[in-house]
Amino acid sequence: MQYPGFISGNIELFKFIYSLIVVLICLMIVLKTNRLFKLSLHQGIRYFRNAFFFYGLGFIFRYILGSRLISSYFLSGQNYFIMILLFEFFMIMAGFSLFYSLIWKKFEKSNRGSFSSLFNIKMVVFYLMAIILAIIDSIWRVYTLMFVSQIILFGFASVISYFNYRRRGSKHKFLKFYFVAMLLSLIAWIFNALLSLVLNWNKEVLGNVYLINIIVFMLFWFGVLKVTGGK
Repeated sequence: MQYPGFISGNIELFKFIYSLIVVLICLMIVLKTNRLFKLSLHQGIRYFRNAFFFYGLGFIFRYILGSRLISSYFLSGQNYFIMILLFEFFMIMAGFSLFYSLIWKKFEKSNRGSFSSLFNIKMVVFYLMAIILAIIDSIWRVYTLMFVSQIILFGFASVISYFNYRRRGSKHKFLKFYFVAMLLSLIAWIFNALLSLVLNWNKEVLGNVYLINIIVFMLFWFGVLKVTGGK
């Protein structure tokens, strides 16, 4: 059986396995970086951890709870609307959190950071922006604002992480990985946008785009392992 034909014939199973892999990677990243944060109290790691907490929740709502393999209940009427709304909200918040992990020093008065990394003034602003974008997209039943916001975010994140690497890369082994991961994330969002807005979720390229997404998440996991020494 040809690869595109296999994807087309088993699309729900493929999405389910794909989402399980991503959620598992996110869980491992959250657990590992949470431990690293407790040891270092580095605020960038704190927000980096939160990003994958949000990514995990987004994939759970969209591809696991929303899968026909689990229940058709989540795919009808108002419940489908809520599921898509939550998916977009968590995905956008993940992007905001990753971006903020790069620039937090410009806004935090102390290296100790805020009392909570999930509930503070900066995050409330991000929450409001994510809710507004997600609601508009959900009403229009598109993903346009999510794609545009994430492409812009990761475009800036790629530039910032590149200059951080050029300036301090020899002293911080995490920075080169961070730049590559942000750049690949930007590429992944561009491919996802093209798949949705131009190719109308063409099943012949769907598998390739999902594979790119998995590679991006695995790259983040690999970077975390490198920083922690695999411990």
